[in-house]
Amino acid sequence: MKTSQCIDCKSKRIALFPGSFDPFTRGHESIVRRALPLFDKFIIAIGVNADKRSFMTMEQRKAWIESIFKNDEQVQVIAYTGLTVDIAREVGAQFIVRGVRLIQDFENEKHLAEVNRDLTGIETILLYTLPEYSHISSSIVRELVHYGQDVAPYLPEGADFSQLPNK
Repeated sequence: MKTSQCIDCKSKRIALFPGSFDPFTRGHESIVRRALPLFDKFIIAIGVNADKRSFMTMEQRKAWIESIFKNDEQVQVIAYTGLTVDIAREVGAQFIVRGVRLIQDFENEKHLAEVNRDLTGIETILLYTLPEYSHISSSIVRELVHYGQDVAPYLPEGADFSQLPNK
């Protein structure tokens, strides 16, 4: 296991926000913006999910998210493979942040949080999606794009739509 790459991690509150973010939606952005005041450093970690066929390349997703937070030095965007707790340890994160839209999300996240805490001691913080974004998911956005529908209402303001496939 690699040692932490973070300098002075012990005195900083570092959070990891993992997901496939394929694509990154207004719901994701809302979670990040609401969590930022709680942490000194906030790392958005784009994970590879072997069970999902990617809509956007990893490079497109990373560039997309970096453009959304380009004026916020507190935010860092990274890509990773493997277990989320391993990358959390590697970057010195003491917290994992997850968004919850539905009761089913809560059940899944609760189990993951317990395992992650057992493995590493890292705590998971769940933030509920704001009601106006609770119906938005990356899956729905991908389907709308596939059928040529306007997805602007579901994506962060100023998002570069040229990054979207079939657009």
